[in-house]
Amino acid sequence: PSVEEVKKEFEKWDMKQFGEVVFCGFGEPTERFDDLKEVAAFVKEKYGMKTRINTNGVGSLINERDIAPEMKGLIDTVSISLNNPVKEEYLSLVRSKFGDQSFEAMLDFAKECVKYVPNVVMTTVDTTISKEEEAQCQKICDEICATYRIRPWEE
Repeated sequence: PSVEEVKKEFEKWDMKQFGEVVFCGFGEPTERFDDLKEVAAFVKEKYGMKTRINTNGVGSLINERDIAPEMKGLIDTVSISLNNPVKEEYLSLVRSKFGDQSFEAMLDFAKECVKYVPNVVMTTVDTTISKEEEAQCQKICDEICATYRIRPWEE
């Protein structure tokens, strides 16, 4: 949908019943980052709501620029799928079109986001990695100054 179509969709809802607006779903929201920013600015201005992006963390590769500074004042939370602390395991799981550079790009993105976004969360899914790998993920998040969250497995 166009930005105008998205904005118009908000009129169908009582936005006071929601705690935040989340950019996520089928596909990577940063694929349309400029549109996302426009909608986030609209949400902030018209509804005064918090905003969150659920992302794979390679938006800077997708947009061929560091997009983290552009989130300042627009995005309240960035939730990044860390998936696995081991680069090779991460790559076999996500199969990014960016190949080997995607793991480091995701970590670099998280490091940049903590400078501009109040809440940066990195996630894995419960039962998909070992307790040792969870501890490694916690260490990565501690070094980045991001929150580590283990999401529940949902079928």
